[in-house]
Amino acid sequence: MNASVPDPIHGHLDAIHELPPLPSRLRDSHKGTFGTVVVVGGSCGGAPHSPTMLGAPALAGLAALRAGCGLVKLCVPTPLIVPALALCPSATGLPIPVDAFGAIEPHLASAAIDRAVAEASCIVIGPGLGSGPGADAAALRAIQQDEVALVIDADAINALGNIREFMRDFRAAAIFTPHPGEFKRLVAALGLGGDLGLAQSREGAAQQLAQRLGSIVVLKGVGTVVTDGHRVWTNTIDHPCLATGGTGDVLSGLIGGLIAQFVPTPQQMLFKAKVAQMPTPPGRPLDLYDAARIAVCAHGVAAQMWAESHRAAAGLIATELCELLPAALELFRTTTPRS
Repeated sequence: MNASVPDPIHGHLDAIHELPPLPSRLRDSHKGTFGTVVVVGGSCGGAPHSPTMLGAPALAGLAALRAGCGLVKLCVPTPLIVPALALCPSATGLPIPVDAFGAIEPHLASAAIDRAVAEASCIVIGPGLGSGPGADAAALRAIQQDEVALVIDADAINALGNIREFMRDFRAAAIFTPHPGEFKRLVAALGLGGDLGLAQSREGAAQQLAQRLGSIVVLKGVGTVVTDGHRVWTNTIDHPCLATGGTGDVLSGLIGGLIAQFVPTPQQMLFKAKVAQMPTPPGRPLDLYDAARIAVCAHGVAAQMWAESHRAAAGLIATELCELLPAALELFRTTTPRS
């Protein structure tokens, strides 16, 4: 691990060392080496009193880039393309068609998702996506594909919660990142009783949901829980400065950025020679569970770094958190460069 460790992190090194290491970068790397994250999100409103949401997909894109992925593409409603790229200028744009009121066209949302899948190593769907038939159609189409992994966040979780039979069409390798309210909506949509004992045991409730979904669940909150339904891990590194808008979008982008770099896609797994070309930790690539754990822990480390440098418990803004991700992730890298 990096010898230069900020003082507030020293007490957490054991927790960091328990997680798989990230590799050092090869000198002959290029942007194509480290994968492409497509962020599907953003909303023009489209209905009376519906908010315009632009910052969330841009924050997720910035976080994916700060995590080290090679390319980011923002798949957002057409009117938001230019302002979204102004917020995240290193990205490129993929438009989602909207109607005259700014609502996503449901019958065209599927085509936009298909294009995103064709251009992605990982898709992050949900930040600022809003609600309505267009959002529901986009989320449903995303889970019907099995070519790239999904990070399902925020409004995409809510959209699936509107579709009682969504598990009939679920094929994707996925990570769900609900906060407790979104968790309860998913549980209800799946027809499961109550809240799976969420108030009594966050670990047990998250594990039950992961088993039902056949996916990774990242249950956010104090002591974020990550589980694949069998293995369960609880984060011990966080900070109350994270209790502000946008930090969840940063986490989803961070997870996506690590997946794009270090987790083979389902298609790559069919052609194992491609997996051998990925920059991986010693011995094996990461899986979705480990990528999620590293991201959650690094997210907390970055928050600790901010609090120490500002000598404050509040006032963090999400773009500042993005800026600290490279230093936080460096604590997870192997010390010996790979040839």
